[in-house]
Amino acid sequence: QVQLVESGGGLVQPGGSLRLSCGASGRTFSGYRLAWFRQAPGKEREFVSAIAWSGGSSDYADSVKGRFTISRSVTKNTVYLQMNSLKPEDTAVYYCAAKAVVFRTPWVREISFYDIWGQGTQVTVSS
Repeated sequence: QVQLVESGGGLVQPGGSLRLSCGASGRTFSGYRLAWFRQAPGKEREFVSAIAWSGGSSDYADSVKGRFTISRSVTKNTVYLQMNSLKPEDTAVYYCAAKAVVFRTPWVREISFYDIWGQGTQVTVSS
């Protein structure tokens, strides 16, 4: 069973950047879809971005498109979320999620699609 560990959160000023990392213990990400979700205080958890481990194609929520970039390192078995031009409304706990998929599985942004979750990392955007 894959276990996910996120890192890289912290406090950053508006307009700043952070890079989140999500590593796996237990096995490689081969054959998985990886995603980032976030949950702000008092709000529901929402989809941010996803990447297909095989091929590296990606999907983004409109709210982060053009500012965030998801990527992966096959050699390090790690998924990254590069967050630029951060805004106060990006403040949330960010969660990494994973799901074993078959070829040509369509993009799904639902929380229930993913069955492996990390513990979350706090991102705070404030001056």
